[in-house]
Amino acid sequence: MAQPSSHVTPPLKDELDIVIPTIRNLDFLEKWRPFFQPYHLIIVQDGDPSKNILVPDGFDYELYNRNDVNRVLGPKANCISFKDSACRCFGFLVSKKKYIFTIDDDCFVARDPSGKEINALAQHIQNLLTPSTPFFFNTLYDPFREGVDFVRGYPFSLRGGVPTAISHGLWLNIPDYDAPTQLVKPLERNTRYVDAVLTIPKGTLFPMCGMNLAFDRELIGPAMYFGLMGEGQPIGRYDDMWAGWCAKVICDHLSLGVKTGLPYIWHSKASNPFVNLKKEYKGIYWQEDIIPFFQSVVLPKECTTVQQCYLELSKLVKEKLGPIDPYFQKLGDAMVTWIQAWDEQNSPAQKAEAPVAGVKKN
Repeated sequence: MAQPSSHVTPPLKDELDIVIPTIRNLDFLEKWRPFFQPYHLIIVQDGDPSKNILVPDGFDYELYNRNDVNRVLGPKANCISFKDSACRCFGFLVSKKKYIFTIDDDCFVARDPSGKEINALAQHIQNLLTPSTPFFFNTLYDPFREGVDFVRGYPFSLRGGVPTAISHGLWLNIPDYDAPTQLVKPLERNTRYVDAVLTIPKGTLFPMCGMNLAFDRELIGPAMYFGLMGEGQPIGRYDDMWAGWCAKVICDHLSLGVKTGLPYIWHSKASNPFVNLKKEYKGIYWQEDIIPFFQSVVLPKECTTVQQCYLELSKLVKEKLGPIDPYFQKLGDAMVTWIQAWDEQNSPAQKAEAPVAGVKKN
């Protein structure tokens, strides 16, 4: 008698790309093989395009370097950062999938308190496929997790929630600290595993970290631009946070949700705090103006798409932040270029085509 197949198709296997920015061989993928191998990878190689990046056998991937970025985008390639992990957003741009999960190459599989390996991707998918509740806080956190519901007093009219656009995961071991905090707490490690997922309330900003992040590309993709960072720019290490502030303001305007909490990954390597300070020091000053700017942004009701919202935001960046430093005029222009590139790469005709460039391997 034939035995039934035990094979289970991974969730969203044909609807999700994993985007990885890197400057090194991707040996870390061996640790993720049980969870990542069924999915398609988009690897964005930063730095010297002549360097050969090695990827373990058995993964389905495309690899893009700076030459590919220039070839695909032409004169619009100047909106993609160089020598900075912000280059990952090129992978968001050329993906043809509905969902994106992005991770850094120094992040490994974490374990929960019972010792079980955490499938970070599966938890992100669960977060994205269940609604968010940004308009009223549920004190038991995510009411759509198993074994949880809305508490007494939660308005029934709001219990349907809204679509989740972003799932923001956390990290065990090396915390995501800025340089001054790294310098005063060089040995601090995050050992606390908090078994919780919560919706970030409407009107509340947060410091988004790109090393363990998933999002619905169709809902919020055009806002996930990681700005101008790295070589030739006066600032670094604010790429993911800039994208998070822009995306959160737009999510609030369009009634979309952002979740944070589970899943955890194991962040293995602390970056050099002195190098980080050199990259961050202007941002540390500027953020005292940037945060109030985003807190005060009110987008016109006529802005009903992410692109319209983002273009309006680019104007406000130039108008309100431009006087702080010429960098923000340049950044505002790059935001417009990004949207132009997004629309070109994601036109109906372009969506139907295979990716334009890059090394493909199955």
